[in-house]
Amino acid sequence: MRTGRFEGHVAFITGAARGQGRNHAVRLAAEGASIIAVDICGQIASVPYEMASEDDLRETVNLVEALGGKIYATVADVRDRAVLEGALNEGMARFGVPSIVLANAGISPQRATEPDPQQVFLDTIATNLVGVWNTISIVAPMMISRGDGGAIVITSSAQGLIGRGGDGSGAASAYTASKHGVVGLMRSFSAWLAPHSIRVNTVHPTGVHTAMVEHAEMMEWVAADPERGTTMSNPMPVGMVDVSDITEAVLYLVGESGRYVTGVTLPVDAGFTSK
Repeated sequence: MRTGRFEGHVAFITGAARGQGRNHAVRLAAEGASIIAVDICGQIASVPYEMASEDDLRETVNLVEALGGKIYATVADVRDRAVLEGALNEGMARFGVPSIVLANAGISPQRATEPDPQQVFLDTIATNLVGVWNTISIVAPMMISRGDGGAIVITSSAQGLIGRGGDGSGAASAYTASKHGVVGLMRSFSAWLAPHSIRVNTVHPTGVHTAMVEHAEMMEWVAADPERGTTMSNPMPVGMVDVSDITEAVLYLVGESGRYVTGVTLPVDAGFTSK
């Protein structure tokens, strides 16, 4: 059932084929927004788990359209600025300039044994940090020209506020560095865009029930260090949170409820960053 809280809004969402990105797209569409959705829909060689597919992206489309929502979805790698810009332009030709941007695409390639630590470090930084810069730096000037404000939310992590669980590996180091890095981007962009009534914030989940986290290689990485399971646990009695918990935070930030909230780091972490 569709409601109208975001009627007339256009949302640009990266990493929308499954997980948090899909859930954000479906919820925003259910509340009236038109969706421009992109995802790499392919494998990065250094990532040990199966990444999203074109079938996954089509399922996001199906779920949005089943609600009566409007969506333009296409394959685009956030590391490829030209392709990403082309995808956004195609979406804008259908729906207009986004007022909501969710820079959500990311990878978390931790594994017990890394064949090439440097490559996984570079791939993680390129996706999680450069990809976020690409996304926002492309769309922000268009939002300024649109002249009606807007909201941008970057998906960081609890690891973007602390460094717990690091082991010097390429993936763990790069993941934490990239998720800290997007906080810097958020603060820079929020200062730039605030005079244009465009708000920029980060959301910082603990572990979320998604394919990016719930895979054998991640479990082996946690099990490789006897203390890591305790170190990476939440103070609240919950192992992981649900995608809907993150979506609720995002809707608060991009909605009228967050109209004066900008430049903040919002944890949804079951106390992880407080322990």
